[in-house]
Amino acid sequence: MTNNNTISLAHGNGGRLMQELIQNVFAPAFGVKTLDTTKDAVALDLRGHAVISTDGFTVDPIFFPGGDIGKLAVCGTLNDLLVSGAIPAYLTVNFFIEEGYPISSLTSIATSMGQTARDNQVRIVAGDTKVLPRGNAAGIYIATTGIGVMQRADLSLQRIRTGDSVFISGTVGDHGTAVMLARQEFGLHGDLESDCSCVKPLVEKLLSIETLKFMRDPTRGGLAGVCHEIVNSTGLGVRLKENAIPVQDQVRTMCEILGYDPYQLACEGRVLFVCGPETDLAQLKQISEDICEIGVIEDRSSQVLLETSLGGQRIVPELEGEPLPRIC
Repeated sequence: MTNNNTISLAHGNGGRLMQELIQNVFAPAFGVKTLDTTKDAVALDLRGHAVISTDGFTVDPIFFPGGDIGKLAVCGTLNDLLVSGAIPAYLTVNFFIEEGYPISSLTSIATSMGQTARDNQVRIVAGDTKVLPRGNAAGIYIATTGIGVMQRADLSLQRIRTGDSVFISGTVGDHGTAVMLARQEFGLHGDLESDCSCVKPLVEKLLSIETLKFMRDPTRGGLAGVCHEIVNSTGLGVRLKENAIPVQDQVRTMCEILGYDPYQLACEGRVLFVCGPETDLAQLKQISEDICEIGVIEDRSSQVLLETSLGGQRIVPELEGEPLPRIC
């Protein structure tokens, strides 16, 4: 007997229950009156150079302060397109759902995805659903693929030069810390919200900055991961200033207790970008007051160095292992 309140294996067999799931859950959530399930492909209207990105999401817990796996999946893929210099237009969505998962929770996730896509003028145009036997998954996984139109094809690691300035668009480590606190492990609790958001409003303005050379969203591996990507690709060094990098008190406290480095924790609504040395910080502040100049590109060492608040310096290591599994 099928429980109408939870996902069953029959919801993934292509029959009546799958059609009901599409029409009763996904179509309303994504703002489409009727999804055409009679075709295996969708025609897109693209005017310009197309860009594509794809990603998978397995966050635990599925609902966390500031978001959920649905919002995270949409923002994550849209942000990858945006920092590549493209404006997102379309999304496809794949769901991998464990048998017994509550349909009410699935509806909340789908609604979150649809709203986030609409808020950023993006259409969810295709997708697929697979149901896994009970015990073969951790609730729900989501994979998204985004298609956008290139606006700035000149953004590249290869354009970075000695003397360029490094900027961050807001506090770092918020997502990783918020998810960890939501797990209520180690007896730690807090009210910190994830920075999970789409960076489209910010990036649309940054794209008009002529001195902009490179952008990246510091997700897994955090700020440190992007800086090491710069070092490994250019052979140059990155010198960061501890006093200039914005870190919330809850993030710093948790890192001190558990021995984490806040610069290695994931962000899900931030942009790290590099501009030429002639860039006016005051002009960037007009785009967003949260933008901070946090470092400089130098040629003296192929490593990431941090000038500490005590006047010394230390090497910022690249993340190894996975201290926070299922974070995004």
